[in-house]
Amino acid sequence: MSHDSHSDDRAPFLDTLPDEARAAFAQLGSRRRYIAGNVLIGEGDRVHELLVLHQGVVKVTARLDGDYESLVDIAMAGDVVGEMAAMGLGARTATVTTCGEVVATVVPEHELKPFLVANPEVWAALDTVLCGRLYRAVRRRLEYREYPVVVRLARVLVELVALYRRKGWKGEIIDVNLSQSEFAALTGCTTETVRKALAQLRERGYISTGSCRTEVLHLDGLRRVARLSYAGHPQPLLQSGINTGS
Repeated sequence: MSHDSHSDDRAPFLDTLPDEARAAFAQLGSRRRYIAGNVLIGEGDRVHELLVLHQGVVKVTARLDGDYESLVDIAMAGDVVGEMAAMGLGARTATVTTCGEVVATVVPEHELKPFLVANPEVWAALDTVLCGRLYRAVRRRLEYREYPVVVRLARVLVELVALYRRKGWKGEIIDVNLSQSEFAALTGCTTETVRKALAQLRERGYISTGSCRTEVLHLDGLRRVARLSYAGHPQPLLQSGINTGS
């Protein structure tokens, strides 16, 4: 398994810490295990805890427009969630839900704040996480309004293979077991719609799927469907041969 930088150059939080700071940070909090569908953080909660992910994937959602729930981020092993409230920036602004089995360390506020004061490099790393998360939240909201499902799905797949992959027989296996309903949650659509989008990508030979396993066979083709350049920046509409209607 490899944890590479994200397509928009996001690196897992723990990987950005110096060895000494990471070892000291690992002494904080208590480690817990969760099953699929557990809500780790509820939007509006006022519990100021930081969660450090060691295994698994979570989705971060928020009700941005009334009752409409929108995906604002994905977090994986090495990432942290809940950093805004944990740093004293008010109530929880989003809900964090597990997309499968998750192992995480829960760091309470009374342990975190003194540690950050004593370790400013960790505080700076959390600031970087916060800025990156706000950027991605804005980007995803625009994607939901502007891009059809197959484009959003391709972007999720590019993101997952960049951060959480291992070498397969023919390509890169996304080393996170996600069902069609979980892909639907990550792309903001119904299971039936994401099933059709996955079928389109399979028919083009870009991916193969089976038993909650996804293998990316043609990353360049997938990036074209996602309308991403090789540097990870948006491109104009490309003639990918994929039906990008929603």
